[in-house]
Amino acid sequence: MNIVMALFLGIGLSAASGFRVFLPPLALSIAALNGVVQLSSDWEWVGTYPTAIVLGIAAIVEVLAYFIPFVNNMLDSAEIFLAPIAGMFLTASTLSMAGDFDPAFVWTLSIITGGATAEVVEVGTSITRLATTTATAGVANPIVSVVEVISSIVLSILAITLPLLTILLVTIILIDGSRRILRFISRRKQRRKMKKNDN
Repeated sequence: MNIVMALFLGIGLSAASGFRVFLPPLALSIAALNGVVQLSSDWEWVGTYPTAIVLGIAAIVEVLAYFIPFVNNMLDSAEIFLAPIAGMFLTASTLSMAGDFDPAFVWTLSIITGGATAEVVEVGTSITRLATTTATAGVANPIVSVVEVISSIVLSILAITLPLLTILLVTIILIDGSRRILRFISRRKQRRKMKKNDN
């Protein structure tokens, strides 16, 4: 696998981890176990049964926890930090499939691409959940959770099988996520101005 496709694979999995942290690593682990992807010797542990089992349990717990009202909002707060870490490690692992590069290069590129991608997606989904929680008292949150789980699974599968197509989808997702984040920041600034004017 060349470095461009390896990077696209990593970015795709990183975007998926912005929806659910543990599903993309699980997908990569299963793919490695079945010989769909060939990880480097440094990352062979990802494609082992113990790793797949641990990730599987973590993924199930994460998916189910997001269906519990208000717990999902707390998880969002935690995954704002966990998602970029997952994206960074996922991208580093896929870049290793393209060759033996300088670690500084690999990790820098992984932080800039994988970490940032996962963070934008995660923050965007957190804003959506916060909005639905406010508007529906959390009633609509399970619907959001289902969409996020499906998005994470589909993106993970596409990233592994069709990385070039995935990067196009990720671009659209990042544009949408960035707009939501900027809109959220703008609204908060407006509210602060209104409060100052009221005082």
